[in-house]
Amino acid sequence: MGEDELEVHHSKLNMASYGSGSMAREFINMAFMATVFFYYEAVIGLDVWIIFLATFIFALYNMVNDPFIGYLTNRPFKFTKKIGRRFPWLLLGGLPLCASYIIVYMPPVTDPASGAWIIFAWLLFTMCLFDTFHSLYFVNFMALFPEKYRSIKERRVASGIYIPIGVIGVALGALVPPLIFKYPGDATPDVVLQSFIVQGVVVALICLLGMLLAIPGFREDKDLVEKYLVTYERNPERDSFFKALVIALKQKSFLIYMVIYTLYQSQIVTMQNSIHYAVAYVIVKPGGISVNLMATLIFASFLVGVIFATPFWVKYSHKVNNNKKIMLISAIGLGISTLPLLFLTSYWGVVAVMFVWGLFLGGFWFMIFPVMSDVIDESVVITNKREEGVYVGFSQFFARIGIIAQTLTFAIVHTLTGFIEGGDPSIQPPTAAVGIQIHLGLIPAIFIFIGAFVFWKWYKLTPEKIQATQVKLGELGFK
Repeated sequence: MGEDELEVHHSKLNMASYGSGSMAREFINMAFMATVFFYYEAVIGLDVWIIFLATFIFALYNMVNDPFIGYLTNRPFKFTKKIGRRFPWLLLGGLPLCASYIIVYMPPVTDPASGAWIIFAWLLFTMCLFDTFHSLYFVNFMALFPEKYRSIKERRVASGIYIPIGVIGVALGALVPPLIFKYPGDATPDVVLQSFIVQGVVVALICLLGMLLAIPGFREDKDLVEKYLVTYERNPERDSFFKALVIALKQKSFLIYMVIYTLYQSQIVTMQNSIHYAVAYVIVKPGGISVNLMATLIFASFLVGVIFATPFWVKYSHKVNNNKKIMLISAIGLGISTLPLLFLTSYWGVVAVMFVWGLFLGGFWFMIFPVMSDVIDESVVITNKREEGVYVGFSQFFARIGIIAQTLTFAIVHTLTGFIEGGDPSIQPPTAAVGIQIHLGLIPAIFIFIGAFVFWKWYKLTPEKIQATQVKLGELGFK
């Protein structure tokens, strides 16, 4: 048996089970991120700046919540040796996450003008509750990846398996809700409101199924848990939360990775939220296709692109053996393929562009975990500690800036272009459609282009440096 084969220690079935956890998370996160803003502005009729305020406070909470949870869970407990380091937290976060999604779409029945602050309080509370469970789950899910898959080869194999499964989650999160809820103008207001509650229940049940299928993949290797406990006992002193943050920010590769990851998240969240607006208010509707099916096919087109391209990116990554190069090519492609959405109103034209965009999204998505793992490995060599949870928590800290970027973009653009909250498509001014296309095509492209430039200019983890880090990890007893 060759050396390369010995580097893969887990079966592909086990990797697929781990991928089911990605599917569940991507599914519910996609449904949440793509519908909440649209629901509260276009359906409930809440003022856009009040939604921005709630989302801004939520993002600030999330920025603290993610790294703090990563810090708290990144140490051994009494149950660690018996149950595992990450497994208990994945269950404690994942299962309640499914249920918490439903109540986001059940605000108190009150006038969105006179009762605006009541709805604001509900929106803020339910988003923070949802995110608490999401953070507990996702921080430990991401931290498990570099712990469980130690070699470069195994990480790429695992990425090649879990990413297509995760894409299924994104696909379902994009496709299922629009098939269930009604758009403003397509039904009475009461029916539209009830339809969002129904989609909440359906989303929660599908997410729960994915979590249950992921349990075998979440279980950790006993020898790695024991090795972690030995290394922890050898160096039990922990840095304070803020000192750990300072150490992480001093690591240049981590900081540069956070820049492109944050701007990537800003692009994704802005585009996801823009699609429902484009379908309802901008795109010329072709004959024979309902509004709900239009949105479903747009989301499906870029997801088909991701699935179609992922095998290529897997093969290409093994050939070039350069994670930075692949992420950079993908980022530039994401920016270029976004620009046509600034002026397109043809439905099938938008579908075609989104397919091409999905081809590059597959490459970027494929590289997220391997590049993050490279950064974490470097941190282990620097600090002589395994702090995956802390670094993953900090990564989510910065990623939530994407939510602020999206909501601020919408608030400014909708104010300047006269978008009417809760308004039927027939009463929107022509400028509102122009604004929607700006935050669908132009602004997301600017986000990712800036991230790509920073990553190209200052990210220095070359294949040679990554290989040297792997050798050093072995010498330190971390492999």
